[in-house]
Formats: sequence, structure tokens, C-alpha cells
Amino acid sequence: MTRQRQLIYSIITAAPEHRTAEEIYELAHRDMPSLARGTVYRNLGILEQEGQIRKLEMPGAPARYDRERLPHPHLICQRCGRIQDAAMPPTLLEELAREQGVTLTGYDLKLYHICPACGGT
Repeated sequence: MTRQRQLIYSIITAAPEHRTAEEIYELAHRDMPSLARGTVYRNLGILEQEGQIRKLEMPGAPARYDRERLPHPHLICQRCGRIQDAAMPPTLLEELAREQGVTLTGYDLKLYHICPACGGT
């Protein structure tokens, strides 16, 4: 793994936040001033393609990158845009698949709310 890719990967895996490519670029650029924006975007694509990170597509907002590779639900604040991982009962997907008569191969579950910092409960 190149030094640039290792730096980008470590930024994603070091914190629980789900950062945008631009946020990752700004943090990486502080440590490696010669790093180009295109290099960050290219390496994010490679890391995603290799299955080392997940890309979270966000409607009307920049994509975010997740250190957790396995599918899991996310809570998204509708006011500030903060994204956090959410817990889900382990049998929920099995029950859904059984009721629908299908075999699930993956999922992308986004739950919207107003976070406590924005006045939600």
C-alpha cells in the first residue's frame, strides 16, 4: 500500500465520523502537503473497490466514507447531517427476508432523525 493510500486509510479508520472526500483530503493534506486532491479521490475509489472501506451515498449531499465494511444501519440527522452507526436487532433482516420470500444479498439502511444536539430527543 502506498504512503498516500495508507494515510487516507488511517484517517478513515482512526475516527468514528463518516467523513467526506473533501474532509479526508484536508486532513491528509496537513500531514502530506504535496498530496493532490485527485490522488485522494483515486485512492478512495481503490480502497472501496478492494473492500477496505464503504462509500455511503447521501442524497443531496457528498458521499461519506465508512471504516466499517459490513452492512449496518446509519442514523442521519436531518438538520446537521451528522451520521452515526446504529444497532439493529440481529433477527430483523432474517424476519424481513422470510416474510417477503426472498434471499437478501445486502442492504443500505439510512434512518433519519433530529439528533439531540439539534433539539431532537
